[in-house]
Amino acid sequence: MPTTLVLGGIRSGKSRFAESLLPAAGPARYLATGSSVPGDAAWADRVAAHRSRRPGHWATAETTDIATELRTGDAVPTLIDDLGGWLTAMLDSRGAWDRGGEMIAADVGTLIDAIGTYPSDLVIVSPEVGLTVVPATASGRLFADQLGTLNQAVAGRSERVLLVVAGQPLAIKGACT
Repeated sequence: MPTTLVLGGIRSGKSRFAESLLPAAGPARYLATGSSVPGDAAWADRVAAHRSRRPGHWATAETTDIATELRTGDAVPTLIDDLGGWLTAMLDSRGAWDRGGEMIAADVGTLIDAIGTYPSDLVIVSPEVGLTVVPATASGRLFADQLGTLNQAVAGRSERVLLVVAGQPLAIKGACT
C-alpha cells in the first residue's frame, strides 16, 4: 500500500491537502499528534479548525503513540498529522531538549518500522523546516536537525513525497495524484 509524505511550512495548506488524499467515503483514520496547550486560544483555534474539517465517519485518535496505533488499529487508510507534534512529544518525554537527539533514536526507529509495515494507504504530514534560517537557540536547532533527519527517513519509506506551497502540491518523489 502506498505511503505519502506531505511536507510544507506553517499555514502552507499541507494538512488540508493531505486530508484530500483520504477517501471521501468509507473508513479512514486520523491520528492527530498535537496536544492541547492550556490557555493558548490561538492553538485551540487551530485544533478546532482541523477537527471541523474531518468527516464524521473518520475515526480519530489524538495520540503520540503512532507506532502502536499503526500496529494495532484497523488497517484502513490513515493520516498522521503531524510529525512535528510527535517529535516535540518525544523530545519532551525523554527530556532530550538539552541532551540531544540520540535520546529518541529508539522512538524514531520504532516509528519508521511501523510506517514501513503498515498494510494500508498511509498519509503523513510533516513540517518542512529546512527552508528557513538556522534557529538561534540550541533547542530550536535540535528540533530542526531531528525533524530534518526524521523527514528524510520517512521519505525513504514513502512511495510519494509532496511539498505543499501556498496550498499547491509539488511532487518531490512520485506523482501528485
